[in-house]
Amino acid sequence: MNRSMDLITKETEAYAGNISGEESDVLASLNRETHARMIRPRMLSGHLQGRLLEMISRMVRPERILEIGTYTGYSAICLAQGLTASGLLHTIDHNPELKDFTREYIQRAGLEKKVILHTGEALEVIPTLEEMFDLVFIDADKVNYIRYFDLAYEKLRPGGVILADNVLWSGKVIGLETEADPDTMGIARFNQYVKNHPGIRNLLLPFRDGLMISMKIQ
Repeated sequence: MNRSMDLITKETEAYAGNISGEESDVLASLNRETHARMIRPRMLSGHLQGRLLEMISRMVRPERILEIGTYTGYSAICLAQGLTASGLLHTIDHNPELKDFTREYIQRAGLEKKVILHTGEALEVIPTLEEMFDLVFIDADKVNYIRYFDLAYEKLRPGGVILADNVLWSGKVIGLETEADPDTMGIARFNQYVKNHPGIRNLLLPFRDGLMISMKIQ
């Protein structure tokens, strides 16, 4: 039963990706290189989720985007597609070893003037950004999701959107009755926090590993 369901899921996802259009040459290369060279390539957003991020960004038409967790830059490239002509995307990652690799692909995508790479701890970098954001994407260490959300919320314009990835955490948060590992507990607490937050409307989309969509109430 489980093997059959897994097969259907993979086939369905492949079909959906095919119908949704092909990856650009740059994104396809970045996808391959990330899987070939990086230790945890599953952290990559990938084609179907990347297309979703692009579509959300194009609908929001953001002047400013904040991304918390750059990794190799796949999601940043996708999100940047929806920026206005004068728009900018700030993306933060704590790993300095990824910066040159990421910068290369940002340049290959023609986005070097649209994407600003920050290296450091997001909890320290975000307060230094003198910007108001229209769209935020959180995909970093799970124990700090609530702290990232609060910092982003303070810098989010009314009507702006915060996206948070991995909020189903491979199903570990479902039916959780006892204390679990820090990452699982971090996501479980974040989900409840967002659900009860008076300043937003939210939707947990059961897509891939779960995507929380939160809109700041005007």
